[in-house]
Amino acid sequence: MKLLQIKMYRRINYIAAILVLVCGFGAQAQVTTSSPYSRYGLGNIKGSLLPQFRAMGGISTAVGKVTGFNNINMQNPASYAGINLTTIDIGMTAGTTNLTRGNLSQSSFNSTFSHLAFAAPVTRRSALSFGILPYSDLGYSYKNTVKVDTTTVNQLYEGEGGLSKAYLGYGYRFGDHLRIGGNLEYIFGNLQTTRATEFQSVGAINAKLQNKNSVAGLNYSYGIQYDFNVGKKTLVTLGYSGSTSGKINSTQTFFATQYTRDQDGNENTAIDTLSSINNGKSNLTLPLTHNFGIAIQQNDKWLIGADFRMSKWSKTTINNVSQGLQDSWGASLGGQWTPDAYSYNSYLKRIDYRLGVSYDKTYIQINNQDIKQMGASLGFGFPLPTATGGSAFYKINFTTEVGQRGTLNNNLVKEQYINFHLGFTLNDTWFRKYRVD
Repeated sequence: MKLLQIKMYRRINYIAAILVLVCGFGAQAQVTTSSPYSRYGLGNIKGSLLPQFRAMGGISTAVGKVTGFNNINMQNPASYAGINLTTIDIGMTAGTTNLTRGNLSQSSFNSTFSHLAFAAPVTRRSALSFGILPYSDLGYSYKNTVKVDTTTVNQLYEGEGGLSKAYLGYGYRFGDHLRIGGNLEYIFGNLQTTRATEFQSVGAINAKLQNKNSVAGLNYSYGIQYDFNVGKKTLVTLGYSGSTSGKINSTQTFFATQYTRDQDGNENTAIDTLSSINNGKSNLTLPLTHNFGIAIQQNDKWLIGADFRMSKWSKTTINNVSQGLQDSWGASLGGQWTPDAYSYNSYLKRIDYRLGVSYDKTYIQINNQDIKQMGASLGFGFPLPTATGGSAFYKINFTTEVGQRGTLNNNLVKEQYINFHLGFTLNDTWFRKYRVD
């Protein structure tokens, strides 16, 4: 009985530590980005991927477990059916971005809390999962200077905010090879944009459009996985996942104002409001998405997989206005290798080594130029020792992504980035009944 109390005390402390971390991240870090391409659509789409999947180029649709360690793969909820231990994953992300346009360049650094996810088995054939993670980031500030007749005009563009996703999912296994699952997702957050036209002369009357969309609503995603043996040690898994093209409620606030600037360049109070919408009811349309994947693995040793994805962004609207986006598609290739997951005399053999590449034709097209994104990733899963006699397992997952988006052609912006993802994963038997004599 005393042993049971000690274990429960440790688990309570662990939950408390997670809550402190989450509150700390929420207070000190914001979901930010510095990308002019986040101006389009819903911002930079983050994807439902934990660091261990990003390290493999983002493959996830057909990925379950490589070793006996449980990971939460919310990209395909069918994978929940393979979870047999209580699993918690918490993490953060940081990155540097360098923007180049002609002879100009600018660098920035951002960091934020990235995810909190929980999963636990319900029966021998099923498990549930819930958590919260970013859906999109919006963050940019730039200026274009143009000539109108003989007058110099500055066009200012700013945006901030983003959307988050809270989900509740369930996966079930039929027989020995077929798994299905689904997620109920709550999308929420704010998208704020500002566009202004300013004349360079002091006292000139300038114009500004300010738009804010407060988003909150439900969406659904689903998935299926089927695996079969090829030989005695090799397993092949086929996977599909997708999400519905749902409409999310949105509350719009819009102001069109006129204003001036003083001699020091400070903006004065608006002199006139030309148009306004306050708490207008509207909606936001999310795209229909499809993900296809295949993975080949040798249990407890290695995995190689590939994903193909496509999304119907051309149908996306905000406040019933088409966003002028194009359909997107992308592909990923990656894998993981663990020399000896159960080695007693070599820590290096127990580490998971991960590598991947990805390519995407994004939903953005500017001046008939498709904006493409490509990247490579490298990651490690570091197992941690425990003092519980093997009843709990911990792992630190670290991933580095290097890539670029955009081009210098047609006077566009090339965006080069290095992202770092850190996650802490726990596997434990929290809800097992103990027999006490």
